[in-house]
Amino acid sequence: MKKGHPHADTRLAEFISRRVLELRPKKSQRDIAAEAGFVNPNMISLLKSGASKVPLDRVPALARALETDPKLLFLMALEQAGGETTRLAAEEIFGTIVSRNEVAWLEEIRDASGYTDPALTSRARSAIRGIFGK
Repeated sequence: MKKGHPHADTRLAEFISRRVLELRPKKSQRDIAAEAGFVNPNMISLLKSGASKVPLDRVPALARALETDPKLLFLMALEQAGGETTRLAAEEIFGTIVSRNEVAWLEEIRDASGYTDPALTSRARSAIRGIFGK
């Protein structure tokens, strides 16, 4: 961790860096900051470097600006705000938080299985993990 960058090693700082890079052909960091409602256009640089953490009340606007799922961004912001235990506490209260992409996977599994509620077998687990090269 770099001095003055307490959140540099968080998943959220890495995620924001990656999304800003992916969006570069469409919009600048200044555009993203403005869309997210940040007065300081340098705020995106501060979030990417881990010098600042994402305020939880800014997650919805930042998710729109980054063109990403707000639930996913919120989970990472919870981790950044209070560590893994904070995220786990939120999941204990609200249940497993599922992103839009994960919902699409679940819907496809339901459709493919004929809505039979299949158990996750070791073969199915291996097939899923194989898709992701694990």
